Parts: sequence; C-alpha cells; structure tokens
Amino acid sequence: MTKKYRLIMAGFGNVGKATARLLLKKQKELSEVYGIEFVVTGIATTRHGRAINPEGIDLVKALAAVEDGGSLDGLSVQPCDGDMVDFIRSCPGDVLFEITPVNHKTGQPAIDHMKTALEMGMHAITANKGPVAHAYQMLSSLAKEKNRRFLFESAVMDGAPVFSIFRESLIGANLLGFTGILNSCTNLLLDLMGQGQSLEEAIAYGASIGITETDPSNDVDGWDAAIKVAALCTVLMHHPITPQEVDRTGIRGITAPMIQEALAAGERWKLVCSANLEDGKLTARVRPERVNSESPLFNVGGTSSFVLLKTDVLPGLGLLESNTEPETTAYGLLADFINAVTH
Repeated sequence: MTKKYRLIMAGFGNVGKATARLLLKKQKELSEVYGIEFVVTGIATTRHGRAINPEGIDLVKALAAVEDGGSLDGLSVQPCDGDMVDFIRSCPGDVLFEITPVNHKTGQPAIDHMKTALEMGMHAITANKGPVAHAYQMLSSLAKEKNRRFLFESAVMDGAPVFSIFRESLIGANLLGFTGILNSCTNLLLDLMGQGQSLEEAIAYGASIGITETDPSNDVDGWDAAIKVAALCTVLMHHPITPQEVDRTGIRGITAPMIQEALAAGERWKLVCSANLEDGKLTARVRPERVNSESPLFNVGGTSSFVLLKTDVLPGLGLLESNTEPETTAYGLLADFINAVTH
C-alpha cells in the first residue's frame, strides 16, 4: 500500500536541483520499498521564478527550465505573489524542503519558512544550518506540538548521518566533545594553495564546482564552520550556542609561504572545528591548525569532511565523508523525507 505526499521546494539551486534529480532517480524504489509516492506541488527560486501546481509540477521540465536560464513561471497554474512565507502558505503540501541560502547571523528567513510549514501541519526538512543553530528548541517544540518532524541531517556534513547516528544508533551515549573538518570548501582551498594556487584562484575553482558558499567570505572567514559547530553543540551536546559564540578564526591569514613551510615539516594546515565539555563548561572554536601525519585529520583532503566524536561510552568514533558534492547533500534530504513519513 502506498501513500502520496505533496512536496514543496523552497530553493532550487545546486542542492535543490540535485534533490529533484535524486527524487526522480529513486521514484520507483520509494514506491516499491517504502510505499512512498510523491508530487512536487511548489518550487520557488530567487532568479528563476516560481511554480505552484496542486496536481504536481513536471520535474524534468522544471530542471530544464532552470538549467537553460529560463523561468518556472510557465509551469505554474496559479499566481505566486508575495515573499517565501506567502508562497509556502499558497502551496498544498505535506513536506517542505527548505534549501535557501544560510544566514549565519540570525538564521532568517529560513526559520520563518520552517515555522510556517510546521504551523500548517507539514514536516519541515532542511539543509540550512541557520534554523538548527538559531531556533532548534523552538522548531523542535513546535514540531512535537504539531506531531510533525523537524529534520536537518544535511545541515552538517551533507548526507553523512552525524545527527541520526545519535538518534538511532548511539542511544544512551552522551557527546563530550568532537574535533574535525566540517567545512569542505576551506579544506579544498588549503589543498589547492598547497599546490601553488592563490586563495583567489582556489575560490574561483570552488565556485565552478559548486562547493563555495553563496558568499565566499562565509567559508574563508570561518562562519560556515562556526555555525556547524554551533549546530552540533546545540543538538548533540545539549548546550545551545550561536555561531557568534564560537571562538572563530578563518583562513585569510594563511599564506603560501606558511603552507610550504608546513609541508616541508611534514605537516598540513587544516581549518579545525572542535568543542569540549568539561565540568559543565563548553568550549567551542574554529581555527587553522598545523596537523602532522599522526592526526586523523592529516589525510582528509579535497572536499572531504571528517569528525571524531568523543562520548562517555565510546572514546573515539570517526565519521568520514569523502569528496562531497550537491548530490550528497540531496541524499541527506531524501533520507530525512523517508524518516519523516515512515516513523
């Protein structure tokens, strides 16, 4: 027996398009294995218009329109005026995929998008770190009140199960600390600088493959890493903090001579994310560090991410995601969708 779900996509950039392609690829499997059928009833973009169709938008046509630089407006059967909150309210939906750019300082307007969806009785799923770091308690409480799910696996480490591993596998384990590489962009930039590229050249390459954030300074100055640290501390360590409370230093101060000096000494520069809970006091930071070959971070190269988790029952559990891309983030959204409607 299958059940059909109406999906709304707020955002249709690299991750949104990858999610649409993955939904199409997995459509038969979703039906046969999980009893899930779906239609996408709404898609909203910043530059390519919007579409609402209660009967379902043709995803193949939507992808073609956006990738050709066109507009989604021609696929809509009703007006799509107003802001994104108005758009969500206008769409018949059961699940919201919130995939808009992150606001590291406040989490808005994504928080309002998630809140609106939950208030309307939808499951709210996001790859956006802002609502997790800035509104986790409020959105979790609202989801519980409405008997819906607020899920965000893709917010940190893309599709790797850093949140769900505690929810489903590490039951009873308490996270005491972690260290890792959580910003794949700066990891790639530092690798490219080690190969002789300037920071500017490395950033341009990152943008060309869809790795660099919308605003490159969020990566380079450590904001993307800091908001991920804040999200992990808030959700998994039960110590709510904002990105502004993370001791943060980015990679702008790392020069080519510094990188070459480290390489000559058998070391590599990495933007290291860490948090530690001791005697009830939390310390959280992001900063460039030189690591040697004995460090588990040493061989984490390119766009890979890694986190080493320290719990009260497992002293060292590592989670590695190799060479992330929009498709891996899309998988996290898909997994959250399946979890939301089957549990």
